[in-house]
Amino acid sequence: MMAEAETINIKAPVKLTKKDFTSDQVVRWCPGCGDYAILAAMQTALPMLDIPRENHVFVSGIGCAARFPYYMETYGFHTLHGRAPSIATGVKLANPHLTVWEMTGDGDSLSIGGNHFIHTLRRNIDINIILFNNEIYGLTKGQYSPTSKKGLVTKSTPYGSVETPFSPGELVIGALGSFFARTIDTNPKHMADTFIKSVGHKGTSVVEILQNCVIFNDGTHDLITSKDTKDDYQLLLEHGKPMIFGKEKNKGIKLNGLKLEVVKLGENGITEKDLLVHDAYEADPTLHSMLARMQAPAFPVAIGVIRAVKQPTYNDLVFEQIENSKQKQKFKTVNDLLNSGETWIVE
Repeated sequence: MMAEAETINIKAPVKLTKKDFTSDQVVRWCPGCGDYAILAAMQTALPMLDIPRENHVFVSGIGCAARFPYYMETYGFHTLHGRAPSIATGVKLANPHLTVWEMTGDGDSLSIGGNHFIHTLRRNIDINIILFNNEIYGLTKGQYSPTSKKGLVTKSTPYGSVETPFSPGELVIGALGSFFARTIDTNPKHMADTFIKSVGHKGTSVVEILQNCVIFNDGTHDLITSKDTKDDYQLLLEHGKPMIFGKEKNKGIKLNGLKLEVVKLGENGITEKDLLVHDAYEADPTLHSMLARMQAPAFPVAIGVIRAVKQPTYNDLVFEQIENSKQKQKFKTVNDLLNSGETWIVE
């Protein structure tokens, strides 16, 4: 039987509120930035978890998202560009009953931090990664990022980017990630609910937030988030329910051979029974990867928990290894070692 790291279910001594998680620091993001909504959603979600403030740790790298620890009335680390996963891993292993959050941007995590990101996923460290995806470098003033759309004109791609962008969801699933969800900065309630679900998952959880940068990449997610088009370009996933979307709730996703297909209910005899039913807990990642890959305008973008499967965590495996090693050791304590072999006493 696999030994598990010690966990302590500590409840907050009093009911906490959003105000309890709001620090005295002046929030310094550009007016209209989607980060404000993310901060508000997080400060709304944490009291619902009923975990003491001192049991939350926020770790960040470099970028606009990296200012997050200053604005939370919790413990936190503002670390190096792309290296936050290493610090977060150390925090979780040193004190396994802490709830550890990594706040990162698409540039921070998928460019200079790409190696740390994928290996954290592969190891399945029990931390929560919140990925702000505005498809641009904001803090350094508007260079293209690993998720920027092909053809995007920026300060570092004046003739348009020629690179194929990463799909964060596909990258997470391809790196053996056990939990991936997507939400949007224009829906604070959905964000807060998704944060809570990520904490409930044991292992590395990644929440991608489609976030708007009003200064350098304004409107990059408009088709998905705007009031006029969001119903036709958001597929709100719920485990165990058919994949239905559209203003009239008359569109759905069907598996046609090895490909996903958008269909209309009532046309060509299509009914709800023909639609895919979402299974977030399916171990096989094939459909999860296909859902994560869907892009507007050909498809709606999948919103919600796409993948949530049980896998052994790095934490548990490390503690199991330590316990097994202890059982096999001849010396149980330093005192045993010092008093072993040939010893003498100096009077």
